[in-house]
Amino acid sequence: MVVGKLIKYESYVIVGIIMIIATLSKLLGFVDLSSDWFWFIAGVALVFEGVIDLSKQKKFNKKYKVISKQEFNELWGKLEEYEKKK
Repeated sequence: MVVGKLIKYESYVIVGIIMIIATLSKLLGFVDLSSDWFWFIAGVALVFEGVIDLSKQKKFNKKYKVISKQEFNELWGKLEEYEKKK
């Protein structure tokens, strides 16, 4: 589990480093790259970020239940009735 998390974050950082190195190489004149490659690398980074966020959201949804105010008030009312019966 920890390895999976680490790989996800490492991949995002690696893609960022690749983009930094490629941009610097192009600016310094070492390579002649099309700007389409930078858009491709940025797209890959966004996919990694989306996967990380999606996995975090799924984990959050499994751990917590978000309820509406109406549901809360209904549950609170039931709790108060239960306490009164004691």
